[in-house]
Amino acid sequence: MAAQRNDGNNRNAERLRQAEPMARHTSWRTGGVADTWFRPVDRADLLAFIAQLDPAVPVHWIGLGSNLLVRDGGVRGVVIAVQDALGDIEDLGQGRIRAGAGVACTILARYCVRRQLGPAEFFAGIPGTVGGALAMNAGAFGGETWQQVESVEVSNRQGIVRRRFPDDYKVGYRQVVGPRDEWFLSADFQFTENFATSMDRLKALVDERRAKQPLGLPSCGSVFRNPPGDYAARLIEAAGLKGFASGGAVVSEKHANFIINADDASAADIESLIAHVRSTVKARFGVELVPEVHIIGEPAKARDEA
Repeated sequence: MAAQRNDGNNRNAERLRQAEPMARHTSWRTGGVADTWFRPVDRADLLAFIAQLDPAVPVHWIGLGSNLLVRDGGVRGVVIAVQDALGDIEDLGQGRIRAGAGVACTILARYCVRRQLGPAEFFAGIPGTVGGALAMNAGAFGGETWQQVESVEVSNRQGIVRRRFPDDYKVGYRQVVGPRDEWFLSADFQFTENFATSMDRLKALVDERRAKQPLGLPSCGSVFRNPPGDYAARLIEAAGLKGFASGGAVVSEKHANFIINADDASAADIESLIAHVRSTVKARFGVELVPEVHIIGEPAKARDEA
């Protein structure tokens, strides 16, 4: 009986942790702790947990932890890791695919290409999950997430689920504005059947991305949105910032719109480098680069003084 109790405690410890280092859960491999970190086992577990939370407690949802910088002082409230609970994908027929918010975009791309559905290859260039792609209208290789969205399922803070449609959101380049205090659970995508696509074509796109980007190194993906009519990477390189470092963070020599955690960088190092890149490009070219990366939490100083 004691062994059974311990197994249960271990499972609960895996699901719910206090003071969890977010460096374990972000692709930049840095950042402070989350007050509470929760990994639901399934959708019902997730919705029940949300429903019992105090409405005043801040809530942050994460998938693969890409496109996310957690400040060194950590995150107040609850961080919910949804990749396991919302990882289902289903073929609904007639070109319609339902994907949970925790499904990696690369998996969605392969799933669609195998069924000759498209355009879907571009999802292979998005380093996050469907939920993150929905939240920012992520895109790659000329495609954007919301171009294919038929509808989405969302939950509010009471754990109540409803279906919403593209008209419920204001969707633009790398930004989506919708109802507050709602989170994406899944999306129904509409693709074209018998689309001219193949796994060879998908592999070629992935190889192209690997050749141009510093994959395999700790980064968040692209740091800045491309300004109208130009490319953030071109401006950063033209400003002479490739290889520029702040602490352990450095602008990639391979792709200037990537910042690498090259030597145990703090979140403050990365945020300082983001600010330096922005101010330098602004001074040189008069262009205001807008970050894609989502920054949450408190600086270390603020946490120490609290």
